[in-house]
Amino acid sequence: MSAADRLAEARELLAGHPVVDGHNDLPWALREQVDYDLDRRDIAADMRGMLHTDLRRLRAGGVGAQFWSVYVRSDYSGDRAVSATLEQIDVVGRLIERYPADLVRALTADDMESARAEGRIASLMGAEGGHSINNSLATLRALHLLGVRYMTLTHNDTIDWADSATDEARHGGLADFGREVVREMNRVGMLVDLSHVAATTMRDALDVSVAPVIFSHSSARAVCDHPRNVPDDVLERLPANGGVAMATFVPKFILPEAVAWTAAADENMRAHGMHHLDTTPAAMEVHRAFEAAHPRPIATAATVADHLDHMREVAGVDHIGIGGDYDGTAFTPSGLDDVAGYPNLIAELLDRGWSKADLTKLTWSNGVRALRDAESVAASLGGVPASNARL
Repeated sequence: MSAADRLAEARELLAGHPVVDGHNDLPWALREQVDYDLDRRDIAADMRGMLHTDLRRLRAGGVGAQFWSVYVRSDYSGDRAVSATLEQIDVVGRLIERYPADLVRALTADDMESARAEGRIASLMGAEGGHSINNSLATLRALHLLGVRYMTLTHNDTIDWADSATDEARHGGLADFGREVVREMNRVGMLVDLSHVAATTMRDALDVSVAPVIFSHSSARAVCDHPRNVPDDVLERLPANGGVAMATFVPKFILPEAVAWTAAADENMRAHGMHHLDTTPAAMEVHRAFEAAHPRPIATAATVADHLDHMREVAGVDHIGIGGDYDGTAFTPSGLDDVAGYPNLIAELLDRGWSKADLTKLTWSNGVRALRDAESVAASLGGVPASNARL
């Protein structure tokens, strides 16, 4: 079969079983670039060159459900972090209101299925980092009431109750309050997201959680030895838990050659007085100048497929998904340049012999099931009172 025929086959599959993507940082990009001025970043128009995401490219990519990240930087703390998270939640609501023909709010697995039947993109939210709740279970519950359906336990920094993958460990995984956070997330039906956390935190959370966990944007550590990825012993535990690991596209997490290059690029950003995660136009000029002087190792759809092959082998096909991290990274793989690229990944997996039944689990069914199972656990815990635990 020709490459064009394979791509057409991928698009046909996605028309019926679109992508549930675990992580897209469009809200933060809108904050950083235009202070939430949606007229200046109208995603109904072509936003190439400014954003990885717009409505036409979401449609071209076969995206049927998107967890919009309501991320705030982990150097935000206390009430500042909470307020910024609320502003992120607000802009997701404004996007849904502004583009009702394309986006629809989704709070449940049934809502996701209804959106698919209507031909709209189910819009869910995930909070990226436990610093967003300022050590308050009441704030956690409030975020859930506002529609947040997962919380990543940490971002890049260790917090008061959980160790991050990319910072110094202080708790050996989860502190006692962190375990209480996981239990309360189970109780209300919020998915526990273990991207960004230390492997010890992953294991502790799996010990505590009675609902499925997710990794909203992490790949396989055995394929690329980066602390942001998932070790095999954790992947092996997902079938018993019911969880889903969503492979990410960020080159420095998936391509070994890109790890050292990105560390140097990040240091170059700091030398220019910029945050290393900055993707504003001014920051991208600095990135591009560095890339011109120091050619970047290029990941491709095949690189991501290598991770998915491994994750399927270790965790099983019922426990894998996709979390691109678009608009949260300066660089993307060739062929997966933006949200229109998902058909290229599916075509690559078809070429590798993945069955259509397995691919529909990867793209749609696994993500929907994880949320549905979390809802079922919450329903079973309906008689358990809200926790008053404090750090």
